[in-house]
Amino acid sequence: MSDIGKRFLWVSIYAVAMALLEAVVVAYLRALLQITDQHVALGSYIPLEVGREVATIVMLVAVGWLAGRKGTDRLTYGLFAFGLWDIWYYIWLKVLIAWPETLLDWDILFLIPLRWWGPVLSPVLIAGLICLTTVLATVQLERGGHPRFTAARLGVMTLGALLALYVFMSDSLHALLQGRPDWATLRPAPFQWPLFLIALILMAIPSLRATWPRHGFQTEAQKFRFKASLQRVEED
Repeated sequence: MSDIGKRFLWVSIYAVAMALLEAVVVAYLRALLQITDQHVALGSYIPLEVGREVATIVMLVAVGWLAGRKGTDRLTYGLFAFGLWDIWYYIWLKVLIAWPETLLDWDILFLIPLRWWGPVLSPVLIAGLICLTTVLATVQLERGGHPRFTAARLGVMTLGALLALYVFMSDSLHALLQGRPDWATLRPAPFQWPLFLIALILMAIPSLRATWPRHGFQTEAQKFRFKASLQRVEED
């Protein structure tokens, strides 16, 4: 196995194991607080949950730092770990407590800075995109290339990310701005799928255009044969 393969393997093992740990904690919380799809109240446990979320991000950043050798690939390994962890978190919940029943079940996705609400499918789609683009980017970096992130592409991706955040937090944000006392516990309105899909497209197109190989997935041997054939043609 290549060096990059070993790195991705161990980061994947870490992410999947960490997802199991997170799922077990959430299974305990759901039982302890009697959380259901109709009743979601964390009460005095909110500070603990926020702390757990911060610790989760720190651990994902740490594994990315350890797996990479310089700033750029440390970022890609960390983001890959985050995406894979998020996907396997829901897989383990399904295995442990048979939830979510479907990918359209609602979940509290995050608590920082406000509650993020959304169907399970929405973060899974983003996580899948993150995994794909970070693998492509890391392969390019390992082969001596550089992902083609221009200022325009980064701007479009940022716009898509901000729009996705707005979709996840819009109900809580509007309630907070209106001074409503229930902003922290408000149940969301129907999910804004059109806006979310626009956000996903804005993130997906520039990131894939920046990381997708120019000449497909050629092996080094194929590239060598291609260059050799070009040289023979030029000599003729």
